[in-house]
Amino acid sequence: MVNSVTNLGRSGVFDWMVQRVTAYVLALYTIFLLGFTLTTDIDYQTWSGLFSQTWFRIFTLLALISIGAHAWVGLWTVSTDYIKAAAPRFLFQAVCGLAMFVYLVWGIQILWGL
Repeated sequence: MVNSVTNLGRSGVFDWMVQRVTAYVLALYTIFLLGFTLTTDIDYQTWSGLFSQTWFRIFTLLALISIGAHAWVGLWTVSTDYIKAAAPRFLFQAVCGLAMFVYLVWGIQILWGL
């Protein structure tokens, strides 16, 4: 039996809110990009111009963080539902957490050119 919730003692309501807020952020980001691609003749200059704007970089960073948080809560829930033994569940969660961290850092490097 799992006694703790995903984020070091926070409640299931907190996880539910994280899922909902991150879903809205990701939906807004997707709708914006879809609208942008449908209404703009995209070439390198246009795409580069969009990503050079600070507000869009921040929006993209928020979307990257939202993907990580949304995925973490979802994968934690799935792993606690289907992987009953503690050691394999911990290993699965550690691998997922590491992958999300690597993707976030990699995305930040690409986005901000670090």
